[in-house]
Amino acid sequence: MPPLEPTLARLSSPLPRYLLATRPAFLSVTLVACLIGLACAARAGAGIDVPAALVTVLFALVAHAAVNVINDWADARNGTDAINTERVFPFTGGSRFIQNGVIDEARMRAFACVLFASVAAAGLWLAYRTTPWLIAVGAAGLFVGWAYSVGPFRLNSRGLGEPCVTAGFLLLAVGSDLVQRGAPSADPVVAALPYALLVTNVLYINQFPDRRADAQAGKHHWVVRLGPLRARWGYLGLAALAYALLVLAVGAGRLPATALAGLAGLPLSVVAACGLWRDAAQPARLAPAIRATIGAALLHGGGIALTLAL
Repeated sequence: MPPLEPTLARLSSPLPRYLLATRPAFLSVTLVACLIGLACAARAGAGIDVPAALVTVLFALVAHAAVNVINDWADARNGTDAINTERVFPFTGGSRFIQNGVIDEARMRAFACVLFASVAAAGLWLAYRTTPWLIAVGAAGLFVGWAYSVGPFRLNSRGLGEPCVTAGFLLLAVGSDLVQRGAPSADPVVAALPYALLVTNVLYINQFPDRRADAQAGKHHWVVRLGPLRARWGYLGLAALAYALLVLAVGAGRLPATALAGLAGLPLSVVAACGLWRDAAQPARLAPAIRATIGAALLHGGGIALTLAL
C-alpha cells in the first residue's frame, strides 16, 4: 500500500510539518556523498576534525532539504505538481504539502530561504575555521541547488537538470574532503563521480512519471524531450558510465582495488533498468524500479566510503 499523502489534519503540529516538508527520507544520498568525501580525506592522512565533520554533514543535509523545499515552491508556481495525476508518491510529483493545503506557497518559500541562509552561515564559519576554498565550493553548490528550479535560470526546464545533480553531489564530496584536508584535491572527484552519476539516475527515472505534467508546465527536461521509449537509453548510459568509471579509476590506481565494492550496486541497477525498460510508458508500475535505483546508489556509495575509510 503506497504511503499516504500529507494532510493538515495529520500534521497539525508545526515541527513535524516543517520537518517532513524537507522530504527527510531522501536525504540519505547526501549523507553518503559526505561520507565519501570524509573517507577520501582520511585515506590521504588528514586527521579528521570531528566537530567540523559533524557540522559539514549536518548542513549538507540542510542544504539538500533547502533544495527540496524550494523545488516544491517552484513546481507549485509553474503548476506541474497541481496537474500531475500520474505521480508515484512519495518519489515523484513533489511533497504535496502545498497542493494539499498543509503549507502555503509563501511559507514554503520563506522556509527555503531560512534553510539556505543557515547553510551559507555555517559554510562561512567552516571556511573561516578551515580554508577559504570552501567559500567557492559552497557558493557553487548553493547556486546549483537554487538555479535548478528557480527563475530566471530554471535549469531543469532547460534540459540541464541532470548535470546539476551530478555537479551538486560532486561538490558535496569535494566540500567534505576540503574541510578536513584544507586544500583542493582531485581525489574526491574521482571517488564520487560514479556515485554522483547514480544519484543523477534517481532524478532521471523520477522524471518518467512526471513527464506529461512537466511538459504542460514547460519543464522540458530530457525525458520530456525524448519521450519515454527513447529516454530509457539515457538511464542505461548513466548507469554504465558510472560503473565503468569506477573500474577505470581502480585500473589506473586512483582508487584501491577494494573500492570495487562499489559494484555492489550493479545488480540493483540492472533490476531497475529492466523495470524501466518494460514500464517506461506506464508510470504506475515504476515504483519498484525507482526504489532499486535509490538502493543501487546507496549501496555503491556506501561501499566506496567504507573501503576508502578502512
